[in-house]
Amino acid sequence: MKLLFTHVTAILPDRLMEEAWVLCEKGKIVSISTKKPKVTAETQIVDGRGGYLSPGFVDIHVHGGDGADFMDGTSEAVRVACRAHARHGTTTIFPTTTTGSSEQIHAMLDAAKAVQAERCIENGARIAGVHLYGPFFAEDKVGCHSVEGRREPTAAEYRAYFEKGIVRIATCAAELPGAGEFYREAKKRRCLITCGHSNASWPEMAAAFKAGMRHVDHFWCAMSNVASVRSRLGVPMRGSMLEFVLGTAEMSTEVIADGCHLAPELLEFAFRLKGPRKLCLVTDANRALDLPPGNYRFGAAEDGSWLESDGRVGWAPGRMNLASSIVGMDHMVRQMKRDTSATLPEVVRMASLTPAELTGIAKQTGSLEAGKNADVVLLSRKLEVRRVFIGGSEMTL
Repeated sequence: MKLLFTHVTAILPDRLMEEAWVLCEKGKIVSISTKKPKVTAETQIVDGRGGYLSPGFVDIHVHGGDGADFMDGTSEAVRVACRAHARHGTTTIFPTTTTGSSEQIHAMLDAAKAVQAERCIENGARIAGVHLYGPFFAEDKVGCHSVEGRREPTAAEYRAYFEKGIVRIATCAAELPGAGEFYREAKKRRCLITCGHSNASWPEMAAAFKAGMRHVDHFWCAMSNVASVRSRLGVPMRGSMLEFVLGTAEMSTEVIADGCHLAPELLEFAFRLKGPRKLCLVTDANRALDLPPGNYRFGAAEDGSWLESDGRVGWAPGRMNLASSIVGMDHMVRQMKRDTSATLPEVVRMASLTPAELTGIAKQTGSLEAGKNADVVLLSRKLEVRRVFIGGSEMTL
């Protein structure tokens, strides 16, 4: 079936195209032009009513939504969370593990792989792979994750995860014993290799970089700074993850632009120093997405840590520390546009093409370009999601 989007402003990687005509056929984008293409009577016309046509968003760090956490380890939980995020414009998703037992992580990987194989529009966002995030965190940087489920990496454990064939992003705290071996194994598997929930020093980050690490999870959250490294290693004061990321051009990172985790000046600072090609927007959303305020499990339903949603963000017990976000990628896009000097094409790039490039799927998705998947989102002029198409098929919102 052919689709023709009309009366839209197309958001391209480097500019806006007013009054664009975007033609899709057999699940692929065929052309983007300011001239109406030749179509047949069978072509479905989609009137954008003056809104924006955006590439579908790509979320590389996301835990759940609508009452489900990927770590629940069931196919239905995966479907529920993927549908929830598709309603917010995410068309490609990397379900993300938390800390937990090896049995729970294997169940999550198996469930994600099963849903990935089903591939139907009713399942929501397309699963491009899994982000193996927990359990290899530093003990003093576990954050809202269950501390009982964190541990140091062992080859037997992480190789079993990699053998599933679905892990595409792999995280480990750089200072842990065995981290270098973990990174080298992940590099063999062609993963995006990241450091997160870590109190690593600059020298430890440099060693990780040499082993293949190129990305840091949720900047400023559960990561080292000069003061925390000094508390761990003493004097002289040493550089931290923050300085290493900002001082190394090849390093990329991500921000949670929900308006609660980071103030506008920090979002602007990250954008200015890393730019739209090395900075991603992520949701880091938990199961409280689209649910009323209340208490929810973060991670597996049976024994995950507790968090409290106040309707704006998640809190760890006691409300002293945040516990991931409860909003979708559309919110992140609006907040980043409102709070920074980034142009709309730059903001959307950080939510689509940049994460696609970092994870090696940019030939298939991430931008409005001929030959790519027809993963597109119709947005209002206020950047609110109106309609979502995945592979040219419309999802019911």
